[in-house]
Amino acid sequence: MILTSLPTEFKQAKPIIDTIEAAGYEAYFVGGSVRDTILGKPIHDVDIATSAFPAEVKALFKRTVDTGIEHGTVMILDHGQGYETTTFRTELGYQDFRRPDEVTFVRSLKEDLKRRDFTINALAMRANGEVIDLFDGLADMSAHVIRAVGVAEDRFHEDALRMMRAVRFASQLGFTIEPATEQAIADNAQLLTKIAVERTRVEWEKLLMGQQPVRGLQALVKTALYRYMPEMADQLPMLKKLMALPAWQLDQIESTWTLLAWLMQLPDTAAIRQLLKAWKTSNDLIDHVTAAWTVVGALQAGGTLAPMTLFKAGAPALKTANTVANLLGFGQPQAELDAAYAALPIQDKHALALKGGDLLKQQVVQPGPMMGQVLAQLLVAVVTGKVANEAGKLLEFARMVADTKSN
Repeated sequence: MILTSLPTEFKQAKPIIDTIEAAGYEAYFVGGSVRDTILGKPIHDVDIATSAFPAEVKALFKRTVDTGIEHGTVMILDHGQGYETTTFRTELGYQDFRRPDEVTFVRSLKEDLKRRDFTINALAMRANGEVIDLFDGLADMSAHVIRAVGVAEDRFHEDALRMMRAVRFASQLGFTIEPATEQAIADNAQLLTKIAVERTRVEWEKLLMGQQPVRGLQALVKTALYRYMPEMADQLPMLKKLMALPAWQLDQIESTWTLLAWLMQLPDTAAIRQLLKAWKTSNDLIDHVTAAWTVVGALQAGGTLAPMTLFKAGAPALKTANTVANLLGFGQPQAELDAAYAALPIQDKHALALKGGDLLKQQVVQPGPMMGQVLAQLLVAVVTGKVANEAGKLLEFARMVADTKSN
């Protein structure tokens, strides 16, 4: 196969390959960019594989960075772009099921490609668009099949994360995992516990945001791979609910986690925080999801959302919550929620016209817990429209609150 119309990203990187080939070495585009170009999908990073050893690559270009030179990877900097160029290599020994114990640089493209995970990723392409397919990846791509290169169990013992990548590709591409590869995942699923949670989380989130997430979830359940994911061992009921939802596709990480937390029927925000901490997500994501989860509950109850519910959530979490609620069948028109939020007297606590320092200056309270309690009541009063957000009126209200608390 020769691709006659190449994306701009390849054309921009062609001088790199031309320079390497002019020096007498082989060089090819490899990996996901080749696969996605054949599938007509947008590409991202352009990776290059070469028979030139790292020192030989560095000698050919003025500006390089040793991004992973121990594994043969050199970043070539050209016209503001960076191109990862990796020497053909073989790998031996994977005692931790994640990283090779030994890397050997070789001159053979076939030796390099046969260590790749799946046939659809074991494609190489010359600068002229000619695709090199040594493991029938094109046939598998045409048949919409995910098949391990060589012996599937060997590939998963080399890097157990490849099992998650298989179910993720099933979702992203809408492909089916071929039986032998799927069986190898089922047989080796427990090896996923050897993988860093952060790496597993990336694949899990990509699966949930794929074009056909149910396809990936079906493979996850069939192989029981989910049982070795954080906090997921007992979540088969949740996964079944997820697969039973009408055709769905989410494109935001916040929405995926909010949906999961809701379908897990977690009792409170503390349980959500525990879930997300187990997955080592960011604190910002945890705050967003807990806020959105609370709003989903309010939306399920129906009716107009209370001003404080709107305020505490904030615009981003409101949108996340409504996206999930719509998927579940009880959402509201987003424009109405946006309008209700915009109509709040204030959208941020810092917009309160009276500060803690003002309370101290006016001798309404002394430093201590009461100041926080008074400010909290002022905030509620303003958001709910009970008191106008004006310093004088807030001061009067604050004195009344403080008097009540001191009696």
